[in-house]
Amino acid sequence: MKIRVIVSAVTLALTVSACSKQSETEELTSAIFPIEQGSQVVEQSASNKALTQGSLTQARLKKIGETLDIRYRVVTNIPDEHCDKDAADGRCFLAEIDLTSEIAIDSKDWSIYYSQMRPIQSIVGDEFTISRIQGDLHKISPAAGFSGIKKGQTKTIQFRGELWQLSETDAMPNYYIVADGLEPVIIRSTQLSLDPETGMELRPYVSAFTDSETQYKRRETDKLEWATTQVLYRSNLDTPNSPKLAENAILPTPTKVALKSDAKSVSLKSGLKLTLNGVSPGAVDAALQRLAQLGVEQTDKGIKTVLLPLPVPGVLGEYRLDISSSEIKILAADDAGFSYGLASLAALVDVETLTVNPMLVEDAPRYDFRGMHIDVSRNFHSKQLILDLLDQMAAYKLNKLHLHMADDEGWRLEIAGLPELTDVGSKRCHDLNEDTCLLPQLGSGPFSEAKVNGYYSKADYIEILQYANARQIQVIPSMDMPGHSRAAIKSMEARYRTLMDADKAEQAKQYLLSDSEDKTVYSSIQYYSDNTLNVCMESTFTFIDKVIDEIAALHKQAGVPLDLYHIGADETAGAWIESPACKAFIANNDKGVTKMEELGAYFIERTAKLLADKGIEAAGWSDGMSHTRPENMPKQVQSNIWDVVAHGGHQRAHQQANLGWQAVLGQPEVLYFDFPYEADPKEHGYYWASRNTNSKKIHSFMAGNLPANAEQWTDIEALPFEADDTLKTDEAGKVINGPLKASFSFAGIQGQLWSETVRSDEVAEYMMFPRLMMLAERAWHQPSWEVPYQHQGAVYNQTSGYFTKEMRQAQANDWHRVANTLGAKELLKLDKANIAYRVPTPGAVIKEGKLFANVIFPGLKIEYRDAGGQWQAYAEGVEGVEVTTPVEVRVIAADGKRKGRTLVVN
Repeated sequence: MKIRVIVSAVTLALTVSACSKQSETEELTSAIFPIEQGSQVVEQSASNKALTQGSLTQARLKKIGETLDIRYRVVTNIPDEHCDKDAADGRCFLAEIDLTSEIAIDSKDWSIYYSQMRPIQSIVGDEFTISRIQGDLHKISPAAGFSGIKKGQTKTIQFRGELWQLSETDAMPNYYIVADGLEPVIIRSTQLSLDPETGMELRPYVSAFTDSETQYKRRETDKLEWATTQVLYRSNLDTPNSPKLAENAILPTPTKVALKSDAKSVSLKSGLKLTLNGVSPGAVDAALQRLAQLGVEQTDKGIKTVLLPLPVPGVLGEYRLDISSSEIKILAADDAGFSYGLASLAALVDVETLTVNPMLVEDAPRYDFRGMHIDVSRNFHSKQLILDLLDQMAAYKLNKLHLHMADDEGWRLEIAGLPELTDVGSKRCHDLNEDTCLLPQLGSGPFSEAKVNGYYSKADYIEILQYANARQIQVIPSMDMPGHSRAAIKSMEARYRTLMDADKAEQAKQYLLSDSEDKTVYSSIQYYSDNTLNVCMESTFTFIDKVIDEIAALHKQAGVPLDLYHIGADETAGAWIESPACKAFIANNDKGVTKMEELGAYFIERTAKLLADKGIEAAGWSDGMSHTRPENMPKQVQSNIWDVVAHGGHQRAHQQANLGWQAVLGQPEVLYFDFPYEADPKEHGYYWASRNTNSKKIHSFMAGNLPANAEQWTDIEALPFEADDTLKTDEAGKVINGPLKASFSFAGIQGQLWSETVRSDEVAEYMMFPRLMMLAERAWHQPSWEVPYQHQGAVYNQTSGYFTKEMRQAQANDWHRVANTLGAKELLKLDKANIAYRVPTPGAVIKEGKLFANVIFPGLKIEYRDAGGQWQAYAEGVEGVEVTTPVEVRVIAADGKRKGRTLVVN
């Protein structure tokens, strides 16, 4: 029998002042916990300590870890009078952690470490404390009032945290218990498991959300509907199941397709007999490999396939594909064009019949920059995942891989001469002094062997570069700085300590990135107080110069020059203010820096010049780049625009494009693939800009007219918004905001996968696919229904009327073609490539005892079971299917093997 005890209502507020940069999207504020610095923490395992502590032995600690049942539960996101009115807009959520023990725990000499996504404002009761160590790492400890936990007893720790928790994935896994002198033990009940049907993560320790009003609303004004089967059914209802729409469709959509009069299809069962005509075999080998994967091999008996130059060379990537009954011709101006022509041939192939229809395709890309960003720092992802991603990028004509390899939580690339970056910075474990690893974060657990740890060797990186280059894809390395740099900082501090112990003081200081005398109190957006490079120390720039030179050397070895490097430059959080090094720098420098507020700009400007002197273009995120003085920047720089359209994001995009910079769009509400597909708390991902970014929404993106999206989108709470794109000046007549100048345009678009909640390669693929195909569609093809941009400026909202009825219908018709193409053809090709794409959740309703169901990608099969029976195929029809409640539904992958997540029909 379990005994449930609710800890008595005595509120213990744990606060400390902090300075932080406000998020532009969620108004995240300062961390509010006492921070335990590594040197002050004594819970460090050591072989020379006794194996017991009080009543705890290693065996007993292991037993607790194996049997302690932990449950995490969000009670409500509705704030009450106990919320901290000075923090996070006065909002808080109420949550509980249940501890149920199978053995009696009387000792107080233990602590449980875990990752808490939102900082805690207060804890109820006097039996436990929760303190924040750094970032999201928290510690639960018995307090003065702890009376032990009896066998079978449940003790509930109730607390309030900042803002809200709207997803079950917010509750990070791998809690672990420690006691002084003993090895840490993972608490088994908090480990992830895998759903055998979907292959996706399950969180058995998290209580499911059950109430939309109290658990899934951000605030009282929130109108976003939970994506129940009924909501999904309504959304899918206007998309017909019409396989004919997919017959001659190519994704991404070509500029022009003309079917030939000879209607007889062309069989590719005998393969292709290729004539290269001087084109390098390596340039098209990857495209040919994909065709072979689909069943179209190179053979002497295949249809004649000829590669030829375009009569008049066009833009990069332009091609012409001419299919007739006796011959296939691909004309292009460059290697990329030939690859894209073959990719379009693969898109046309019916994988069941291996046939294509005679046609002429004339095509060229809308944007030169068609990118995908993947974060391997927060949680590491394998080299194989990157290679598989490159294959699919090439298949859909994407040409830039933004590889984010260093952030607060990990450094993922071997750098010659700085082994500490990977020896220490590539792994997280329970070393609170951070001599051998970084602190655990994001539910990584106490052991460095966890799969979320790791790095690419120099040989791995060279292989990635060459693999990408063979697919006409440029790899853009990124080591984030000066903020988001904790992994580098702590690695260099560990290096410093080692060399100082060896009496090598000068060598120890050579690459140091932090000022030990800096007493600045700040909190980054991820709640770190020590993650920003000290930009006033010359050793910081010595380090940067070293890293860039070593990465450039790897590119040279690979035969792929480094000509674009992403420095990050975003989200610095009030660092340096109390740094003696910075005070001295400002007092004595000759760099034109006169106050602390100019240090961020100084760093970006200096680093961009350092890169330019090496012949490398600098790129950075738009918020950091906006702080620079354009006259101090190289003429050629790239800015990645990550501003939310609903929050006026078009303004910074236009400002930076108007500087002549290469502005690459990455609007979070459609291009952040770490956000949930649908508004459902069981879906993976963070959700600070969007809670429902499905393929249809990405397809709707009008990249050429950012503010016009206000006519078709709502904000994160499903509320309408207005985008004012008219000229604005201050009292002195200086332009504050204004429209995009006619002489400038955007360089391209890029999708982003950040990995805070993405712990495996399978989940990474789930989050990227099939959304990556819609990214490719919008990067390559300009749709006829996009609202033309108005360079004189305009105000856009839900009633402004620039997005006409005819445009909306054209957009809907275009989506019908794309949705059917994915359902009938393209997802099966992902199956053949073993890509673990997201199988969608179905729409379904019950009317008069009959089940009606549909799916976002017509052509995928739906199954149902009623009253606990067996799964049955749902045959789509207007009459519906007789069922007995309760009814469950799910979608099957295109190849009939994997299953999507099961929903109960409401």
